[in-house]
Amino acid sequence: MIAALDHVQLAAPAGSEDALRAYYAGVLGMTEIPKPPALAARGGCWFRAGPVQLHLGVEQDFRPARKAHPGLRVTAIGAFAARLADHGAEVHWDDRLPGHRRFYSEDPVGNRLEFLEPVDG
Repeated sequence: MIAALDHVQLAAPAGSEDALRAYYAGVLGMTEIPKPPALAARGGCWFRAGPVQLHLGVEQDFRPARKAHPGLRVTAIGAFAARLADHGAEVHWDDRLPGHRRFYSEDPVGNRLEFLEPVDG
């Protein structure tokens, strides 16, 4: 039986690790976690925020995910959106999910990310 979602992996181009670290750790506030040595040689990087893990793996013929995306639940979504915008990320608000405030943005390599917060009431 499935008990939980362990992680989500997104693809990234070779050599993008520094930009990914700056964004996922510096802007989003996630913590980089070490990859096992057998996997570290492949490039990419892994991040964690609480129980949420995102793995960025190098893909040779990389194309950013434009539709597929992780949905990341956040708190204080307005301030979170402002933080991303202050770091140069585009923020696209979407009000089509009842009971939530949400927006979409992209990481430095163009992968689509959804950020959402439930609305009380």
